[in-house]
Amino acid sequence: MALATLSRVRPLLVCPRCRSAVAADGAAFRCTAVGCPYSAVGSFPVVSDWPVLVDFERSVLSLDEVSAWVRTSGRAHRELHRSRVDMIPSPLRRVLKPVNHVAEKNIARLIGLMPKPCGRVLVIGGGTLGNGVDALYRSGADVEVIGMDLYASDLTVAIADGHALPLADGCIDAVVIQAVLEHVLDPGQVVAEIHRVLGDGGLVYAETPFLQHVHAGAYDFTRFTASGHRYLFRWFDQIDAGPVAGPGTQLLWSVDHLARGLARSQYAGRIVRAVFFWLRFLDRMVPRRYANDCASGVYFLGRRSELELTPRDIVDYYPGAQRG
Repeated sequence: MALATLSRVRPLLVCPRCRSAVAADGAAFRCTAVGCPYSAVGSFPVVSDWPVLVDFERSVLSLDEVSAWVRTSGRAHRELHRSRVDMIPSPLRRVLKPVNHVAEKNIARLIGLMPKPCGRVLVIGGGTLGNGVDALYRSGADVEVIGMDLYASDLTVAIADGHALPLADGCIDAVVIQAVLEHVLDPGQVVAEIHRVLGDGGLVYAETPFLQHVHAGAYDFTRFTASGHRYLFRWFDQIDAGPVAGPGTQLLWSVDHLARGLARSQYAGRIVRAVFFWLRFLDRMVPRRYANDCASGVYFLGRRSELELTPRDIVDYYPGAQRG
């Protein structure tokens, strides 16, 4: 198994407002619940083959915006983008964007810990192939990947907002959400939705920035310390957690953005980043407990629980170098 098709995901889809079943309505979908604002004909349009299952009355985005994104980020656009990236020599690609070995390791663990064989994995923000998550998409992996995002690509089956996932309760076996939670207005609500759609024993793997500068412009909202990230996933039992990248990588971000500010140019930042790429190797010299206090990003791998971590628990949890 690999990427799920719309026909396979169709029985799992629900209205993002009331969670009732949805019905096909010609070239669109609608909610089947009488009285729901989205029960009208054509409430959830299908744009360029992708159903748009978003509650726009409770979103920062509009249907027009998302529809425009879908039309300009479809299959042909994605293939063109990938071909341009592939033109960059491999050694240079590794310098500018090194492989995320932390994600590679944890994705392998997640697949191995799946509560049942051939399980469903939801990738939130799955419009692009995440760094280090390739194993999910390999033909030999015993998983079925359901990609959802606010724009379209070959990797997505539907357009959705993480604040209100259009999926039935308990229908997913694992969730991957990499570099997404900083781009949502209410991360707690998104994590609550992850908890809702996961079945018993379901897994989650998340990566979120801590000390990183703004990216994605107006759609970048939040950062988390290691403790804050753990409390965000307080309805999950921790399997593992820690820094994705440490203070060397964080320093590289700062040098990049300092150059951008001084030169008023993002290209200047990229050049400086390429020159000082070696800074990230300093991460290997910093003990984990110190890296937790100054990480560029943090990760959490956990299992769905019915017990909540208490405020006292999270104070005791602190994994940094300033204990005591």
